[in-house]
Amino acid sequence: MDYRVRLEVFEGPLDLLLHLIKKNELDIFNIPIAEITADYLNYIKFFRKLNLNFAGEFLVMASTLIHIKSRTLLPSMETAEEEEPEDPRAELAARLMEYEKFKEAASILKEREVIQRDIYGRLPLIPQDEDYTIEATLFDLMDAFQKVVFRVEKEVREIIQEDIKVEDRIQEILNLLENKRFINFETIFSGQRTKRLLIVTFLALLELIRLKMVFARQTRLFGDIRIYRAKRELAA
Repeated sequence: MDYRVRLEVFEGPLDLLLHLIKKNELDIFNIPIAEITADYLNYIKFFRKLNLNFAGEFLVMASTLIHIKSRTLLPSMETAEEEEPEDPRAELAARLMEYEKFKEAASILKEREVIQRDIYGRLPLIPQDEDYTIEATLFDLMDAFQKVVFRVEKEVREIIQEDIKVEDRIQEILNLLENKRFINFETIFSGQRTKRLLIVTFLALLELIRLKMVFARQTRLFGDIRIYRAKRELAA
């Protein structure tokens, strides 16, 4: 399996941290640094397991988290008369807040782009659904995929060598979407009983999302995910 996905095309290290903070309902100004560091490093391990080609920025952030964690564990040297030392997490919290504002602004611009596309006579590229309106991020997809892998690992112990190509799995996903508005995320992996096949199928899904041939949507943050095939037809 020599196919590799460039992770930075989808998300960056700050996206991952924000995902973990929201997923675990943490206070961005009072981050439990030991917990967030452990979760972050587990994702790095999962990136490697999936053969994802992640940028050095992810490793830099991992080092930053470990450094902050070590600083919080050091005994305080100040006396009662001295000022309270600066929280080593403060700079990270400020970066996250600034980045979150940037993402919100980018989201507004994206919505305006969709409106402009409608004005100029094209149907929405993104299929419209009254309930499934929230975009599923890469990390939402990875969380859902980990659950699929966990179920298969409990059911299958035999290692089967398979010659599986991403291109074939891409076509299989498109076939599943033929004449359908959407399919549920789990449907893509239905009947697959080896980790290798699961991983190649997941990489195929990421490639389709990168090419904007399909879109992943959910009803709420961390909710069930549906996969929609993109619409590209001109409006009548």
